[in-house]
Amino acid sequence: MAHTPTLRRIPERLRITRLLRNETTGGFLLLAATVLALIWANSPWGPAYAALRDTRIGPSALHLDLSLGTWAADGLLAVFFFLAGLELKRELLHGELKDPRRALLPVAAAVGGVVVPAVFYVAVNAGNPEALAGWAIPTATDIAFALAVLGVVGSHLPGALRTFLLTLAVVDDLIAIVIIALFYGGALQIVPLVSAALPIIAFAVLCRIQGGRWARWWLLLPLAVLAWVLVHSSGIHATVAGVLLAFTVPMGRGRKSRRTTTSQESDPLALADRMEHSLRPVSAGLAVPLFAFFAAGVSLGGFDGVHAAIQDPVALGIVLALVAGKFVGVLGTTFALTRLPGLALDPAVRWLDMAGLALLTGVGFTVSLLVAELSFTAGADGPSPHADHAKVAILAASVVAAVLGAVVLRLRNRHHRRRAEAA
Repeated sequence: MAHTPTLRRIPERLRITRLLRNETTGGFLLLAATVLALIWANSPWGPAYAALRDTRIGPSALHLDLSLGTWAADGLLAVFFFLAGLELKRELLHGELKDPRRALLPVAAAVGGVVVPAVFYVAVNAGNPEALAGWAIPTATDIAFALAVLGVVGSHLPGALRTFLLTLAVVDDLIAIVIIALFYGGALQIVPLVSAALPIIAFAVLCRIQGGRWARWWLLLPLAVLAWVLVHSSGIHATVAGVLLAFTVPMGRGRKSRRTTTSQESDPLALADRMEHSLRPVSAGLAVPLFAFFAAGVSLGGFDGVHAAIQDPVALGIVLALVAGKFVGVLGTTFALTRLPGLALDPAVRWLDMAGLALLTGVGFTVSLLVAELSFTAGADGPSPHADHAKVAILAASVVAAVLGAVVLRLRNRHHRRRAEAA
């Protein structure tokens, strides 16, 4: 009888972690954290929110006395990027990106969905060097939100549509990672950057020697933290460390393991799957919501503040780029390529389905908020007003894109359901 409470708690814990691995759940938590931050930041207790976000912790000797908001953006978000790296590597080795012909359409759509929004933003903000610093803000699609919306409204949509969106979003994230590394890092420090190779190599070796027998969390975690610290010190955005570490993890033959994460047996073929299985709840339930909580708490300043944001070309450029630019870039690139011989959509996918998906790619949240923070950091004259205006625009554009995409895809879902019932 003494063990009964423990036996009851374990299934509950397993149910919670299983729920957190669901993309829809992650999207709802992300939305809830965003709404909570917005309400708190715009309530009479708004200063307490700002004080919490700006509270600094960490060892100053290592230049890690960072605010809680920075720890969420640079530290916790590295978990999200580690999972994105695993997803990308899996797609490259065993998924849609393995076959160049099948991968061409979503990959090209991702590129179009980066280039065209950037062009829209630059066109609106031409002639303003300070505003042009945010050119990359509307280039990213939020995987968690977009897939969550698709999961909610798309019970009968073709599976190929989800695969297309997933591949597009993974490539989109890879491009965003490269942009962050190249354009939004600090002054490059060679010594820490070169030194970061040592823990990354050690991480890779532990994942591979003796079939991954030494790939234990208590060995891998210190190496991952050290790699993160060194990359952070190098001037490159620290989340890049998560991607580099993910690329060292062996994928095996791409078969999912049937073992639970509590198994003590080594299974090199499923190492990446077991890592993803263990970290997905951490990312969806903690890392991404906390980042959203600290990043999205923008004080709107009442009617005057909203009016100022609307008049800021930065905000206008972001909204136009995410809602219209993403749609034109993704759908236009896909349509243009399918005019070429040998390239076509999956037979189950129609152009109206693609139109809904293209609208959904305008949900730029996690990475867009991160790039906004990096683009408009506080200067000698204090915080840039563009930073808050950009965040307001990201939130507004993401809501508009999500609603428009959901409406179109919901209608298409009814169409596909009727066809399935008729068959």
